[in-house]
Formats: sequence, C-alpha cells, structure tokens
Amino acid sequence: MTDDSSNNTGPAGTASRAPAQGQEMWGGRFSARPADLMQAINVSIGFDRRLAAQDLAGSRAHAAMLASIGAISSDDEAQIQHGLSLIEAEMADGTFPYRDSFEDIHMNVEARLSELIGEPSGRLHTARSRNDQVALDFRLWVRDACDRTVAQLKALQSALLTKAQAHAETLMPGFTHLQPAQPVTFGHHLMAYVEMFGRDASRFADARARMNESPLGAAALAGSPFPIDREMTARTLGFDRPTANSLDSVSARDFALEALSAATICSTHLSRLAEEIVIWVTPQFGFIRLSDAFTTGSSIMPQKKNPDAAELVRAKVGRILGGLISLTVVMKGLPLAYSKDMQEDKVPTFEAFDSLELALLAMAGMVQDLEPNVERMALAAGSGFSTATDFADWLVRELGLPFRQAHHLTGAAVKQAETLGVELAELTLDQLKALDPRITDGVYGVLTPAASVASRRSYGGTAPDQVRAQIARWKESL
Repeated sequence: MTDDSSNNTGPAGTASRAPAQGQEMWGGRFSARPADLMQAINVSIGFDRRLAAQDLAGSRAHAAMLASIGAISSDDEAQIQHGLSLIEAEMADGTFPYRDSFEDIHMNVEARLSELIGEPSGRLHTARSRNDQVALDFRLWVRDACDRTVAQLKALQSALLTKAQAHAETLMPGFTHLQPAQPVTFGHHLMAYVEMFGRDASRFADARARMNESPLGAAALAGSPFPIDREMTARTLGFDRPTANSLDSVSARDFALEALSAATICSTHLSRLAEEIVIWVTPQFGFIRLSDAFTTGSSIMPQKKNPDAAELVRAKVGRILGGLISLTVVMKGLPLAYSKDMQEDKVPTFEAFDSLELALLAMAGMVQDLEPNVERMALAAGSGFSTATDFADWLVRELGLPFRQAHHLTGAAVKQAETLGVELAELTLDQLKALDPRITDGVYGVLTPAASVASRRSYGGTAPDQVRAQIARWKESL
C-alpha cells in the first residue's frame, strides 16, 4: 500500500517505457519498472485481501458522495456501483483474479473495475488517496473485529453462567499462592471469569467508540480541494463523525493498538482459566473431567488424555501480545504522515484477532464440556485447614477477642491439629478449651466447608444465594 495522492479524473499517463502491469496505476513519474526485489517487498495483496469487503464498502460510499456533489455524473456512479457489485460477486464465488502485479487490494479492485466497466472506473479515485483508503479499510476491519470479539465474549460468559448456575452450591477449595485458603463454590469461581470477560467486552466497546470516526476524505495527508461531503460518507459507513485532522487521519494506528491491547488483556484472562483447567484435570487434582472432544492422546503412552485445547489457548497470549508489540515498534518512531512502514500493521493485527477468536471459541466449548468431580472437590474444600479463618472470626464474634489475638489462637489450634494429623473440626472440645476455656461446642458449626461458604453472604461473596444473585444480574445484562 504505497503513498498515492492522486485526485485524477481520468486514466493515468503512460511512461516512455512500458511500465509493469499494475504500475500504470501510479507510474507516470517512472520510466522503468520496479526491481523484482522491490516488487517482492512492496506487494501486500497476499494479506490485505482480507480488507476486500471494507474496500468495496468504502468505494461505494465514496462514489455515492462524489455523485451527490457533482464531481462525477450519475451515470458514472451507476456504472461504478454496478462494477463493484460484480466484483463482490466474484469475490464471493472465488473467481476474483487477485494479482500480485497490482500490489494491494485497492489497486486490484480498481484494476478489475477498469476491466469490467472501462473509463468510468478511473473517476472513482477522485478526491481520494490510497492513504485515506487504507486508513478507512483498516479501521473498518478493526471495528468489525471488536464487534465479533464482544459477541464471542458474551457467548463465553453465557457458557460460564450456565455452568455456574448448575454448581452454585458445589464446594471447592479457594486458593491463594495455589495453597488452600478458604472454601468457595465452583459457581463462585466461574463467576470470577464472567466478571473478567465482562471487563474485556467493555474495553473492546470503549476502543470501538474511540475509533468510530471516518478518515475517508483526508486524501493523501492534506485534505481535498474538491467540495467533498465527509459527513455523508461517515454516516453511510456507520461512523459517528469524520476525523478532524487530515494528517492524523492517515497516520493514526492507535485504534489498532488499543484494540490489540484489549485483546492482550483478554488473552491473559483466557490463559488463566486455561491454566486452571490444565491443573484441575490432572489426576492429582481430579477436579474436572473433559471429554474426548477437547483432549488428545499420546503416540507412546496409551493411558494419556491430554488437555491440549486448554494448553493451546494458554499459549495464544504469546501471539496476541506479539501483535501488540510488533505494531507498537512499527509506529514508535514514524513522523507524520503516512510511511510505508505502516503496511506492516495488518499481519500482526489479523493474526492476533484470529488467535483470539479461536481461543474464545475453544474456551466456550471447554466450559460447556467440562464436568466437575463434585465429591473430589468437596473433599479438597475441607483440606489444608481451610476453615481456620472461620474459627478466628467465631472467636471474634462469640468471645469478643481482638482479631489479632484470635488469629494467634487459631494458629495454635492449626499447629495442634497438624501435629495430631487431623482437621480442625476433628479436634475435641477439650483440646480447644485448652487453648481458651471460653470456647463452646458452637464453634463446630463454622468448621465445615459448607458452613463456611454459607456464612459468606456479603455482596459478591461465595454464599450460594449471593452467587445466584450475581448470575441473575449477568443474565439480565447479557
């Protein structure tokens, strides 16, 4: 996608020596064809063909606007619109002739339009440059990608909500430092990810709102001498308004950087859930089971059932973060306005969103597929003295001890239970009274995981009624 500031209303001139195919689109200044290596490094049609739908939409809007201001005739516009429809049909049925010789998607479309309708095609590029054309196409593509991602996030949230609702009372250990901390419910644990993915969706929505300005009409970098109606093209393409500075319009890629940043954060959330699935499915934990649909075997160890889908989701963060870093490095030192470096914006962005989409779909599938081992999780929920905090809280509530004193006394109880090889609830009342004679048998009512979970009724807590309240709130929101 080369800098192109033409505002021509007819076919380009010809050079004294025959230009290469495709060079006639811009080659009036040149007397020789590009070197083969120049062509190889310059061509982008291999990847920017993904902008075809956006390029056609922009061209349709631009042609309609040109006709509305009298820059082209209504007959020329009708022929251009018909030709663009023919191109769209060719692309849909796989017969469109993508050619490296025409360098990028814009020149491929323009060249094919010329073959289909002849001279009127040359008027389409009036008051426009490939600089604002690619800025428009790429912005439209990233906007569409944000919309797709939000829809995929909502699908994942729905899968999590369904599973959480079924297991709002299912006990499991809650961890800090991957050590047993306090009992929680499996539904509560899954709802944590619903919150994370909800914030991810809001980040994409925010990014979309900021990028929803149309750069079309900025031309090469300085605007156009034609009396173009940028508000018209912006409305036609679903933008809130046109961009306000022509230099910024063609040289900004922060909209892609912001979307990639949101994608990177989202991928870290996916990676965290994937890591937990990998841990949970191990025989040592045995918290969940995955079916054959999301696992693979081993070529040498017949007993293996590997959570490869989760592992691959976990790895996708590398590709997505790589896209963000790649584009950041491309943009960090560029003067205004357009530089050919910016051709390197698309591949990392395309690859990042491809990876994110696949990861979101795979994770939604795994969440629907996984089945918790309820008995195993409940047993683990009570291990590691996970109700120790409940014991300390009881001492504060019932005996009026300062929390620090209660914390110290509870630590002594844990040490004694550990020495005896029992859980806290298995200490006798006499053993507990030896720590403080005011302790009563009422303490046993808080030393089970179920009692601990049921007591956590503060807003956002793990008590089943609180979990169900959050599920209902999210279902209404989605």
